[in-house]
Amino acid sequence: MLKLIWLIPVLPLLGVAANGLFGRFMSRRAVAWVACGVVLLSLLLSLGAVTELSGLPESGRHYETELGTWLPLGSLGPGGEGLRIGWGFALDPLSAVLLLVVTGVGFLIHVYATGYMAHEEGYARFFAYMNLFMGMMLTLVLASNLLVMFVGWEGVGLCSYLLIGFFYDRPFDARTGMSCADAGRKAFLTNRIGDFAFLIGMLYLATAFGSLEFRRVSEGIAGGGMPQAVLTGVGILLFVGACGKSAQVPLYVWLPDAMAGPTPVSALIHAATMVTAGVYMVCRMSALYVHAPAAMAVVALIGALTAIFAASMGLAATDIKKVLAYSTVSQLGYMFAGAGVGAFAGSMFHLMTHAFFKALLFLGAGSVIHGMSGEQDIRRMGGLRRKMPATYGTFLVATLAIAGIPGLAGFFSKDEILWGAWSSGHRGVWAVLAAAAGVTAFYMFRLLYLTFFGSFRGTEEQAHHVHESPRVMTVPLMVLAVLSVIGGWIGIPRALALGADVNVFGRWLTPVFVGAGAAGAGEAAAEHAGAGVELGFMALAVAVALAGIGLATVLYRRREGMSERLAEALGPAYRLVRNLYWVDELYDALVIRPFYALCRAARAFDVGIVDGAVNGVRHVTVGLSHVSNANDRWLVDGLVNLVGATVRGASFVFRRVQTGVVQSYAAMMVFGVFLLLIIYTLAR
Repeated sequence: MLKLIWLIPVLPLLGVAANGLFGRFMSRRAVAWVACGVVLLSLLLSLGAVTELSGLPESGRHYETELGTWLPLGSLGPGGEGLRIGWGFALDPLSAVLLLVVTGVGFLIHVYATGYMAHEEGYARFFAYMNLFMGMMLTLVLASNLLVMFVGWEGVGLCSYLLIGFFYDRPFDARTGMSCADAGRKAFLTNRIGDFAFLIGMLYLATAFGSLEFRRVSEGIAGGGMPQAVLTGVGILLFVGACGKSAQVPLYVWLPDAMAGPTPVSALIHAATMVTAGVYMVCRMSALYVHAPAAMAVVALIGALTAIFAASMGLAATDIKKVLAYSTVSQLGYMFAGAGVGAFAGSMFHLMTHAFFKALLFLGAGSVIHGMSGEQDIRRMGGLRRKMPATYGTFLVATLAIAGIPGLAGFFSKDEILWGAWSSGHRGVWAVLAAAAGVTAFYMFRLLYLTFFGSFRGTEEQAHHVHESPRVMTVPLMVLAVLSVIGGWIGIPRALALGADVNVFGRWLTPVFVGAGAAGAGEAAAEHAGAGVELGFMALAVAVALAGIGLATVLYRRREGMSERLAEALGPAYRLVRNLYWVDELYDALVIRPFYALCRAARAFDVGIVDGAVNGVRHVTVGLSHVSNANDRWLVDGLVNLVGATVRGASFVFRRVQTGVVQSYAAMMVFGVFLLLIIYTLAR
């Protein structure tokens, strides 16, 4: 199976070709079978390859294959080694984790989408885009070098544009007046900012090491010789790229608007594919970041700020999908903060568990929207747990998991990041992340209560229509609910296991980070801290989460109307959060409007100065041509024509004389003689 890893991203691309070219001639059932079938084959192939990889010795768990030379770029200056970029794929423990997450969760989302999109137009086009998304993400995951990764990196950006704007002719946000097509364009343009920085960082690495292969770059960094300032600069440039792809401050603004796409798209982007790419890349480049502590500090700082900032935005949001979108941004902040403090394995662990419960939350939200005839405002829901029991039960599991309740997946992975932050000495990062955990628990249970508890607040038509989703949608929810419960048990910390090393996930990833020269500062420090201290902080984190749940219960379950009174009492502070800190408006004032003004100024310069100068030259040239034409036509031609006319007139006269008839000449001569005699006689 390892020899066939190149086929894993190719299979979804075959689905793109089938549904993209022939989908309009196929039945919806056939389109669904093709779309889900190719992803299922990728999943089975991935399982086989990872199983074979796990059978290799721990130090040799790396398989690489190259399909051919892509770019033979030659040497980098005099004496430099040749730079050659191959089209290659590689599988190691790190890529194996994301590979299984992408194919496994992606397959469940595809199955769910066959039911969710059953009555929508553009069915084949939708699944062609979804397969393309999978193919590009799998290319990114399995890439053996940065440039092939960049192909997948750009590919998922393109797919997000296509899928977010899938309902391109529908309005999306009444507050900003944005359409679905605008949201897709916003995602595409915002990502380009980060991609530009990523590209520059990649070029620096290519010139420094003569290679873009991950192994050679990691070995080169570990070998030393690269100036610290350059390492820091490259680390920050790559992280800016990650900020764009994974929606971190300040480039997070596109992700909430990605809700314009169909809900399965939101689940795919937020849980299994695009937004995890930045976290994966930072962990993949762990050797670089460990040798650039300043860049790591930036990663930790931005991650922690994003975690609390985005979590606060979920406090007052009323769109069920947007609450989950802010939650995604916040949880991605957790992952980056974990990587920033050196807990790379913890970061990847949270990426995996987050994929389970976040996909479940989005698909659950989609089930609610489906049952509510398209309604997304949680203020017009309520009491749905009786009418949608399967959706409610699975949604509750995911809510408990993301809140960090012990025993569920989110508890283990979130705790590993929190403990990594504390034990590595980043106490400020720990405090911010702990606070974000409490805020997360609060807004997630607010969402749960407003959606599934209390009395129904929708219209009579909605009340009559609301129903549980079909099994093709609820079965994936149940599978994800099981994963959200048991998914964390492969990463049980040593403190909870009474000192036994049962953390399978940590052991699986250790060779990657150690082999790259990145032992993981957080994990290394955690090894030396006491189990009692870790248990104490674990209990503290759980207490914070329970406090958040308790506050939500009081405000939205026990004391009716109290949340409205509290919002009124908070006044400006509530309106600040309710309007999302006016960040979009701030962007509009500081970036969009100046950008448009700059565009208008550039246009005015182009039209008034550049085009004016060109047009001026044109007018002068045309004027001179007219003068030249007049001179040529009236003066030169006039003189020439005058000479001709004169000669022609003279010829007319002389032609009467020069007849060639001798008799005429003799008569004229006699006439002349007589004329001369007359003149002579008269003159005398």
